[in-house]
Amino acid sequence: MSSLEEKRFKGPLRGQLLFAIVFLVAALLLLSQLGDQTKWVKRTKFFAQPRFWPAVSIIGMVLFGGLHLWKLPRRKFDRADFVEWRVWLFTIEWVLWFLIYVILVPIIGYLPVTMVFMPILMWRMGYRSKKMLWISVFFGVAVVILFKALLDVKIPGGATYEYLPGALRSFFILNF
Repeated sequence: MSSLEEKRFKGPLRGQLLFAIVFLVAALLLLSQLGDQTKWVKRTKFFAQPRFWPAVSIIGMVLFGGLHLWKLPRRKFDRADFVEWRVWLFTIEWVLWFLIYVILVPIIGYLPVTMVFMPILMWRMGYRSKKMLWISVFFGVAVVILFKALLDVKIPGGATYEYLPGALRSFFILNF
């Protein structure tokens, strides 16, 4: 049964306790690093200090995260919380895919990694026809051409490009 306070709480309760705990722990971790990562600069105005605005925001995160945790109507984990956690874990999978992609681009190269990852991610999303997988490969090539050639985005060439012969190596490093 829901308590009267749970009924007055606007919004879903599932996942709120976990969110409040994770948010507060992350904010406290950031607060503990504030002294090492920022500094006060002599002869600089108070509001222009490199530490001022990060300190204001992180102290606000700690304060409001603590208030959020304190004002929650429920202090125990419920079955709905575990269901919500599973949803959150599925999103973390996409973060891991992205991190793997970012790690592999400087090693293998932007074009080959994009051409491999696009169909893998399409497959993971449920698009399993050969047509859709080929469309994703061509879309990956189009993205690389757009960013590297047309928009001139500086993405370093892959380390494997060093093994290509002379002119081909220069072409791939500069364009893909």
